[in-house]
Amino acid sequence: MGIEGWNDAESAPFLDMLYQHAVRPENTYRYQWAPGSIAFWDNRATWHYAVNDYHGSRRLMHRITIEGVPLESAAALS
Repeated sequence: MGIEGWNDAESAPFLDMLYQHAVRPENTYRYQWAPGSIAFWDNRATWHYAVNDYHGSRRLMHRITIEGVPLESAAALS
């Protein structure tokens, strides 16, 4: 949505580049559902984009939160 300390005009080109990089095929994974499949992903560190490619099939989904510690920014780790 933005970069702290940057205005929209400054941050938009950089964010656009990052978004385009993230959706490149080599940076994505397409899960192949099968009977009995179970999938987990971490919404704190993953972009999840659901595609409705299962028309006519029923999927049961549960959202859970695992207790843990807040994520730290990369700057805090260096």
